[in-house]
This record gives sequence, C-alpha cells and structure tokens, in this order.
Amino acid sequence: MRKEEKDQLVTSLVEQLNNNNIIYLADTSELNAEQTSDLRRLCFKRDIKLTVVKNTLLKRAMEQSEKNLDELYVALKGPTSLMFSDTGNVPAKLIKEFRKKSDRPFVKGAFIEEVAYLGDDQLEALVNIKSRDELIGDLLALLQSPVKNVMSALQSGSQNLTGVLKTLSERDN
Repeated sequence: MRKEEKDQLVTSLVEQLNNNNIIYLADTSELNAEQTSDLRRLCFKRDIKLTVVKNTLLKRAMEQSEKNLDELYVALKGPTSLMFSDTGNVPAKLIKEFRKKSDRPFVKGAFIEEVAYLGDDQLEALVNIKSRDELIGDLLALLQSPVKNVMSALQSGSQNLTGVLKTLSERDN
C-alpha cells in the first residue's frame, strides 16, 4: 500500500472515530469464510459497521482523533476489527449471540460515550449497558411513579371521605 493510500485510510478512520461514540475493537481472526460472512450479515442487520484494519494505521488515526482513545492502545495487538454502532450494547449482544456457534469474535476493547472497556471479560458489562432510549424510558417511569401514587391516594381518599360522610349522615337520622 502506498503512502498516499495509507494517509487516505487514516483520514477516513479519523473521521469515523470522531463521528461515532460507540467503538468496539474485536478479534475476528480464525473465523472461516462462512463464519465471517455470517458475522458481516448480522452486523448489517443490526446497523453495525464492521471494518478490519491494520493496528499501525488505527493507532495513527486514534492519535489524530478528537477523542482520548489512549487507553485502547494496549488492545492493538493481533488482528483487529472495528465495530461502530449507535447503541452501546448492540455490538456486545451480537458478539455474545455469535459466540454460541463459535469461540470468536472476542472483545479486545470498547469505547462507549467517553468510557474505555478493556478485555473480553468486560463482555457482560457491555451487554448490560442501557441504550439512551432505555435510560429515558426508565427516567420517565421514575418521574411518573410519584404522580401516580399521589393521584391514587387522592382518588381513594375521596371515596373514603364520601363513605365516612354517608355513614355519619345515616347515624344522625
């Protein structure tokens, strides 16, 4: 590969790194052609962009990126595939599901919303990360809970008050 091509590739990688808040580094080596095709199809279905890159070019791109990706440098050993997604736990769920049939891919590292995760032992933590929409839903449920409690208390209170008044009026007669 000529220097100009490498520079173009690094520029493209820098742009991708800057434009994505969810970045996974995975090892997809030792997958045969059929498994690799299956993995690529799954990634496409789940809106994950999968790219195989050379570590030296990726490191150059990481150094030029606006993000602080220094913690991921240690993961740049052996074959590396980049996965980009809009949702933090989708690549981890895909990897976990795919590993039911194969021992690869495994997570070398991940960068999710300014937090770095290193090693395949972080897979469960990555699977359990909630998406932005899930967090908003949880927040709305928490905010609605006190209002629902107050409303039900007021409704039951009015029924109790009506019952008490009716009983008192019947006693007086």
